[in-house]
Amino acid sequence: MTDATDTTDITAELERMAERANGDGSLIRRGRFIDLEFMLQIGDQAHYLCIQKGRVISVTPGPLLLHPWVFAIHIDAAAWPLFCQPMPRPGYHDIFAMCKLGMARIEGDLHPFIANLRYFKEVLAKAGPGPGDRMQEATHGR
Repeated sequence: MTDATDTTDITAELERMAERANGDGSLIRRGRFIDLEFMLQIGDQAHYLCIQKGRVISVTPGPLLLHPWVFAIHIDAAAWPLFCQPMPRPGYHDIFAMCKLGMARIEGDLHPFIANLRYFKEVLAKAGPGPGDRMQEATHGR
């Protein structure tokens, strides 16, 4: 695959993730006080996700010079497909687990991220080929 194809694939995947997140009423309710933009970088491909009142308003591919973000999540390109599996293996099931393995890192103003941790974990759990209900499955079983 070319880099352009990879960027298009990841952008489309993140747009599907946003669509699933916006279709989850309880998730929107949980994030109703969140208004920020953060960067999600997968490998060398940066994407800026704009959240307003709990809805993912836009997914903008980058990198964009001088584009502001509150915090950034960097995920290794090899770890992203493992994270997106319907039932990821241990170490790739959670952003903090991937950080512990050195496959991800978080930077910037972590206060809004940590204060709304469940919201951001659930948004990221909407990634992947399935219905995007991994968080529900993980907390309530299959």
